[in-house]
Amino acid sequence: MFSAQAVGLGLRRDFAEQVLQQPQPAIDFFEVAPENWLPYGGSYQKMFSALAEQYPMICHGLSLSLGSPDPLDLDFLRQLKQFFTEHKIRLYSEHLSYCSLDGHLYDLLPIPFTEEAATYVAERIRQVQDVLEQRIAIENVSYYAAPGQQLSELEFTNAVLELADCDLLLDVNNIYVNSVNHGYNALDFLQGLPSQRIRYGHVAGHYQQHEHLLIDTHGAAVADPVWELLAQAYRIHGVFPTLLERDFNIPSLDELQLELQKIRQIGAGHQRLAHAV
Repeated sequence: MFSAQAVGLGLRRDFAEQVLQQPQPAIDFFEVAPENWLPYGGSYQKMFSALAEQYPMICHGLSLSLGSPDPLDLDFLRQLKQFFTEHKIRLYSEHLSYCSLDGHLYDLLPIPFTEEAATYVAERIRQVQDVLEQRIAIENVSYYAAPGQQLSELEFTNAVLELADCDLLLDVNNIYVNSVNHGYNALDFLQGLPSQRIRYGHVAGHYQQHEHLLIDTHGAAVADPVWELLAQAYRIHGVFPTLLERDFNIPSLDELQLELQKIRQIGAGHQRLAHAV
């Protein structure tokens, strides 16, 4: 897909036109939610096509609802497949969550951490991979409650990865947020993940509502503990392509570039240490 040192940015309409007018050499790839571009023709379609010609693109879905009891939306999957072909999309990832029950709920809800649920969602991931004729990556998500929990978050995540034989989108911010909210050791969680399944990673900002409650907002700069955890992720698993998410309170591209440069610096620092050993 990309080199392990590749650094990406979530594409937002706030700055898409600017990127077209002023190419950003420090951005190796963009990530988009296909749901935000699929419905459109006209100027939006032209804009996206032009961007996809200039930059490698990957897609991070919002509405596949892998853990839902509702049937998979096969028409939507066929639309995705056509979209991926048309724009040479390199990779598709989705959340290990669900967002529908007799209609979309417009939120990402946690799948119960049970063996039955792991088997169920893994079968749906396999079906998605069969329809798309490609592997997908699933993202470890932030969550605020775990009703009916039988497995740990790590056990559940690993069970789904193994049963579905899919890849992992490793969200470092989500690990940090969950470790604070649910009182587990973030390093232990990182060390328990399978390096060989990591396709790429996310970093993002969050909001501290309370000492023991962080909200995954993607609306602020990346916090220092998340940068430190990213460095540990590189130490444990090696450097992997990493993307910065920012969904609102979006600053200038110049300010975002500073965070992208921080990702590069952390990756380069790990590479220097690895070569020195």
